[in-house]
Amino acid sequence: MKIPEKAPDWRKIYNIMPAEKRIVFPQEKDKRDLVIETNKEYLYWDKFKHKAMPEGLKPEEAWAIVKRSRQASFQVIPLFDRKQELFIYFMSVSIHKFLHLIDRGMEKVITEVLTGQTAKEYQLNSIMEEAIASSQIEGAATTRAVAKEMLGAGRPPKNKDEKMIVNNFKTISLLKEYLGEQLTPEIVMSIHASMTEGLLDELKAGKFRDDENAYEKDKIKVFAPDRSVLHTPPLSSELEERMELMCRFANEEDEYIFIHPVIKAIILHFWLAYEHPFEDGNGRTARALFYWYLLKHDYPLFEFLSISSVINKKRTQYYKAFLYSEIDDNDLTYFIMFHLKAIEEALDEVVAYIKRKKEEKKGVIDFLKMYPSLNDRQLSLLADALEKPEATYTFEKHARVHGVVRQSARTDLLGLKDLGLLDMRKEGRKFVFTPVSGLREKLRS
Repeated sequence: MKIPEKAPDWRKIYNIMPAEKRIVFPQEKDKRDLVIETNKEYLYWDKFKHKAMPEGLKPEEAWAIVKRSRQASFQVIPLFDRKQELFIYFMSVSIHKFLHLIDRGMEKVITEVLTGQTAKEYQLNSIMEEAIASSQIEGAATTRAVAKEMLGAGRPPKNKDEKMIVNNFKTISLLKEYLGEQLTPEIVMSIHASMTEGLLDELKAGKFRDDENAYEKDKIKVFAPDRSVLHTPPLSSELEERMELMCRFANEEDEYIFIHPVIKAIILHFWLAYEHPFEDGNGRTARALFYWYLLKHDYPLFEFLSISSVINKKRTQYYKAFLYSEIDDNDLTYFIMFHLKAIEEALDEVVAYIKRKKEEKKGVIDFLKMYPSLNDRQLSLLADALEKPEATYTFEKHARVHGVVRQSARTDLLGLKDLGLLDMRKEGRKFVFTPVSGLREKLRS
């Protein structure tokens, strides 16, 4: 991936345009629609220039009109680039709609669907998915299936890639410890230390980078696959002051300007990635910071969403959103729009997951009218076993997945064995359970 083409200097173009071209009259529907649609999608110049233009209007002139239309609704935030210029964002109609969707989605998912034991299962699954995907974005070369088996069984990681995922899972699970606290650079460093434990030198894990005396080739930069420089973060000598500024932004509420918590969390994600305060692990820490802020501000929905799973499938768009925001007048709207679309997709996925699991459980319940004593955990295991006849279960894995003590897990599995629904064998010192052959037919009988 390369840095996108630099957009034309819209101010210069706008200032020399004839007055009749600058103004979007109500009757000029084609020009008005172009502005509305472009801002709805929030296109950057590299895509915008290929759109059909109104008659008599060059792409550069149309771009100048679009950029001018955005100026009236820009909101300034106290985030400075390396040249001490402020970052901004545009509160478009699309953003308002996304935020409404998220707020309504939270209400629906939390109050109507996710309760009790079901909520624990979905929550743990989402944390696993988030830990795996966030690590894969940063290069962890482990399959989702192997990683989920490792996290579910609680087995130790076998290599650095698996260690990255375990650290990510542990860190996300521990974020709640900081919900009652104000954000500080020390908390950011603590999150990073947890993310990189055993992966970075102890002198670098949880410590801001110090590249002042490094050779130019050793200074922290963000590179494309072809080794071209995509981003050069601020100097390490500025980090202490800049991170304090980020924490103030996270902790303080401006009495004159309201920033929606989801938008603020996204800005914090961008901010930490832009500052790149650590030698490695910045992306994982930034995404964890996003989750921390939303959980702190009463958005429990995000315990059930894996945003990184969506990002992982759209990495190029993710990186481009960073770049667009940096090269186009420090306009964070590109990154905000990408992130909101990722949230919407993740919300759709969890709703589909919930629907699928409910149908699976309903099917199992229909089978199990002759087993009225089974609890929700046992029903959930049987639904999983029907879908995956080759699956294996242990006391430890069952306890971890369902958030119960080992004794409860032991009772669940031995109960299913006694009913003839699971087989049991011993592997070393561990008891392993598998679905009996012909489980579906047995449940029907």
